[in-house]
Amino acid sequence: MPWLLGLALLSVPVVEILVIIQVGHLIGGWPTVGLLVLESLVGAWLVKREGRRAWNALQGSLQSGKLPGRELTNSALVLIGGTLLILPGFVTDVLGLFFLLPFTRPLARRVADRYISRRTANLAPAGFTPPFMPGATQPRPPAGDVIQGEVIDPK
Repeated sequence: MPWLLGLALLSVPVVEILVIIQVGHLIGGWPTVGLLVLESLVGAWLVKREGRRAWNALQGSLQSGKLPGRELTNSALVLIGGTLLILPGFVTDVLGLFFLLPFTRPLARRVADRYISRRTANLAPAGFTPPFMPGATQPRPPAGDVIQGEVIDPK
């Protein structure tokens, strides 16, 4: 897996430069620079707006007492999308917008959820039972003899 990250770190700048050169040949040098600056400005505005929405949804979920799984994934996607929009280039901007736009983020969230569930499916050893946590479902009583009784509160 580390080799894949290294390959991405080497190939993404090369691909970005090639695409920028091709766009520059197509529309000219200054319009290409202007388009890159415009994408950065629109991306910054969009990151601010969607980041605020994701933060408010995360706070609302925490205040209502429910687990913020979807909200955390949305926040992570906004963060990744914003980071990709900061990088100069058209390819990373398209990918960043895919993570950031409200109508494409659900698809990105489904892909991320599948990836995370696949990566974490085999983390727990066989026969592992999570410890009791308040508010969780009550654990089953141990197999064997069960002694019935009642608790008396000493006052």
